[in-house]
Amino acid sequence: MSKKLLVIRLRGQVDVPPDVKHTLKLLRLHKKFHAVLVEETPTILGMLRKVSDYVTWGEIDRDTLAVLLERRGRLSGGRRLTLEYIQKLGFHDFKELAQAILNGKISIKDLRELKPVFRLHPPSGGFKYTIKKRFGAGGELGYRGSAINDLVRKMA
Repeated sequence: MSKKLLVIRLRGQVDVPPDVKHTLKLLRLHKKFHAVLVEETPTILGMLRKVSDYVTWGEIDRDTLAVLLERRGRLSGGRRLTLEYIQKLGFHDFKELAQAILNGKISIKDLRELKPVFRLHPPSGGFKYTIKKRFGAGGELGYRGSAINDLVRKMA
């Protein structure tokens, strides 16, 4: 079982090199503040390294994923992900669904109607640092580990 990573695009579409643009397209990160849930595999990590000047990523926890599904989860047609829909799938609440996704019992692809991209708001209160530098060097980009949970809560 591999870990789940949440990837958020932080920078826009102007002056993006073609190879980076193609990699962002493969990750389904077409617009600024879009987020996707991916598995941590060598292929995905290579893709993230390539686009690290445009995205941030880290390991998401169960509670944050539950909040993300509840507030930003959308079904086909733009409908909200509701508790009734989740209960039809056999889960009691959003936390149970989030735990099943993180454990690999169910994937986002298995939920046919659920859109794989989460559209987020800009973070309330703004970014702490610049979006032009790496996370470790006083910026917001690149790998941030479990600190992704704080950012997602500000953006959901």
